[in-house]
Amino acid sequence: MALSGRFVLLLALGVIPIVLFGDPIWLAWWLLLVIVIGAVDLAVAGSPRSVVPNRDLPQRVRLGESVPSTLYLANTGRRTLRGVVRDGWQPSAGATPTRARVLLPAGERRAVVTTLTPFRRGERRAAQVTLRSFGPFGLIARQATIDVPGVIRVLPPFNSRKHLPSRLARLRELDGKTSVMIRGQGTEFDSLREYVRGDDVRSIDWRATARRTDPTNGLGPQLVVRTWRPERDRRVVIVIDSGRTSAARIANEPRLDTAYEAALLLAALASRAGDRVDMVIYDRRVRGRVQGATGPDLLSRMVDTMAPIDPQLIETDWSSVPGLVRSVTSHHALVVLMTSADAPGASRGLLAVLPQLTRAHTVVVSSVTDPQVLSATAERASRDEIYRAAAAERAMLDITRVSTALRQLGAEVVTGAPADLPPALADRYIQLKAAGRL
Repeated sequence: MALSGRFVLLLALGVIPIVLFGDPIWLAWWLLLVIVIGAVDLAVAGSPRSVVPNRDLPQRVRLGESVPSTLYLANTGRRTLRGVVRDGWQPSAGATPTRARVLLPAGERRAVVTTLTPFRRGERRAAQVTLRSFGPFGLIARQATIDVPGVIRVLPPFNSRKHLPSRLARLRELDGKTSVMIRGQGTEFDSLREYVRGDDVRSIDWRATARRTDPTNGLGPQLVVRTWRPERDRRVVIVIDSGRTSAARIANEPRLDTAYEAALLLAALASRAGDRVDMVIYDRRVRGRVQGATGPDLLSRMVDTMAPIDPQLIETDWSSVPGLVRSVTSHHALVVLMTSADAPGASRGLLAVLPQLTRAHTVVVSSVTDPQVLSATAERASRDEIYRAAAAERAMLDITRVSTALRQLGAEVVTGAPADLPPALADRYIQLKAAGRL
């Protein structure tokens, strides 16, 4: 049972007889009258227990997008239900409106539509629906809470997909699929053509030249050169650190979410290039794994795997990462480690195991940097800003030290702000592809 504002206002009007007649007995009679009217109103109200709810809900939505959630209410009772329904979504589901008025005649069904705009990744849930049924006077309501479970999976937004067309165009140039042919790079034979001035003489195919030479035409040998393209069907292993450092928020999003964006762009680019992509999310145990997926199924499985995984407030066990990579592939691969590389203490475990990886693989370490730290180094107008700038300079020096140590151990290092890191990692992949290092 719930009291409405009308009931409270009706009670407050009991002050008027006391003021007019000056006898407290009028207040007692007024209270009795209000209680009787409220009891009658409650008695004729429809029963919320007679309502059968059913939910129609999409399974997935990208972070930041809006989808409708439809709640169907069927009145199986004999009285009309006039009231308010509240669908109990988690606050992070961004449900609007939170309450809706319904008029539900007996034997009929109505639909209540709620718009969901989630602002957190993961699984957003609704457990219950609360119904309040008022009588014709709207004084007292019957209330019931009914279990109607619902869940929607909020996927990473993949905002970096806007960079994919330009990177694919560069990749097609590299592979020779357009009219532009990159000379002298790559490891896989593509075709033969006549020699032109400026070609690398090491690319001359002497056997093909001998076959094309005609001694009867009086012309000299027609030199033939090989053209190359980057090798296909290479392995790309993405290892995403979900330890405590991935929980830090930079530019209003966790490091882990930035790593997801970079991983999705890299996977989309590498799969279009014909490479095999595997992904592991790890801290002290494997939180998620995508292996053996190709084509359109790859990104679908990746976002489904990423969606429910949040940062874990534990230290990452880097000593197990080389064995983890070996369990994915025993051949040479591009291993991309998405972690934090801005503090010497936190990077000590990574630095210790990096030589084991660089001996067998091409390793790229991807780390997001805070743009506010860089901007703080230039603000020195007051004493507080000078101290802040000194701390920011110290943080930048730590990033430089860790990056230098990683490069000395044979790894490539890619750093950038959250918006810049995904395209920067994609560019480094294309550079390695062009240099034949994959």
